[in-house]
Amino acid sequence: MEKCQTEGCENAAKLQCPTCLKQGIEGSFFCNQQCFKSSWSVHKSVHKATPKSNGDAKYNPWPHYNFSGRLRPGRVGPMRDVPAHILRPDYADHPEGIAVSEQAMKGAEIKVLSAAEIEGVRVASKLARECLDTALRAAKPGVTTDELDRLVHEAAIERNCYPSPLNYYLFPKSCCTSVNEVICHGIPDDRVLEDGDILNVDVTVYHKGFHGDLNETVFIGNVDDAAKNLVRVTYESLQKAIESCRPGVLYRDIGNVIQKHVQPHGYSVVKSYCGHGIHSLFHTAPSVPHYARNKAVGVMKPGHIFTIEPMISEGSYKDEVWPDNWTAVTIDGKRSAQFEQTLLITETGVEILTRRREKNGQPWFMDQLEAESKS
Repeated sequence: MEKCQTEGCENAAKLQCPTCLKQGIEGSFFCNQQCFKSSWSVHKSVHKATPKSNGDAKYNPWPHYNFSGRLRPGRVGPMRDVPAHILRPDYADHPEGIAVSEQAMKGAEIKVLSAAEIEGVRVASKLARECLDTALRAAKPGVTTDELDRLVHEAAIERNCYPSPLNYYLFPKSCCTSVNEVICHGIPDDRVLEDGDILNVDVTVYHKGFHGDLNETVFIGNVDDAAKNLVRVTYESLQKAIESCRPGVLYRDIGNVIQKHVQPHGYSVVKSYCGHGIHSLFHTAPSVPHYARNKAVGVMKPGHIFTIEPMISEGSYKDEVWPDNWTAVTIDGKRSAQFEQTLLITETGVEILTRRREKNGQPWFMDQLEAESKS
């Protein structure tokens, strides 16, 4: 077992610096996030001086990995600090980022939330939407995904929220940024967004004991017509799925709705990741697959809160994961798009808790299309 590198600390250590991991620097272990953060000013001196990674063939953290597409990772900075006064989920300070409360609830029935719990998720969802909107407003060519992460992090802190992805099973950043062939769980880094990219930003915040979760895909600069169609159809599939939600609907039927809409366009539905229940736990029952003929368990009831978040790809539905153990990419390097909302089943239908407050809930990519048509 490695020992913590923090001066004066003799604890056993399993947490490795993500930058050292990417650069192949051995022995950079710490016992917990606090030790890592307190040692950062000294520890960062061991990092290799590397050229800017954006499109630079000289930067490759995994020389023996065969990338499926054109995208390459940039350098990942340190985890950002969260003030001590902000309520934190149990995994925030766990040395391995384990969500102990989630694991304890595996196999449990879908929870029907009380009025107070519903209001807690409703508030967290509204704040998550505000944080996402802050990032999407700034998503333009020349901006790094790490800068978007900073904006999300600071927006969350300003709203007395903990950024839910931070240290969740050691995820090193405060949101996910997935570009082009990245399906989901992209790690923000110093890569500069380029004209023609499509970008998904996935934001979850934890506020006073409850999570709110959503994401959107947007255009970076001028994108081709194929990208516009992929994003539009993906959004439509989510909308159709939401419209089908009400008490008595089987969770397994959601996938039928989504696949029926996207398949005629020649697109595929990613099967490895699904929607999920959410409340005081980040991920819990029910599981909500997005593909047809799945075996999801459960029936929608008033008081259920969950996400639907279809990931739709231009080519194969199959994925692989980069050596960072997070970034899921299409196996053929073709593009993938995603949209997500947190939803509440009511007595008569469904309420979109993470709905955009502007323009009657219109997604950001439609704003971009309208601006383009007027120019």
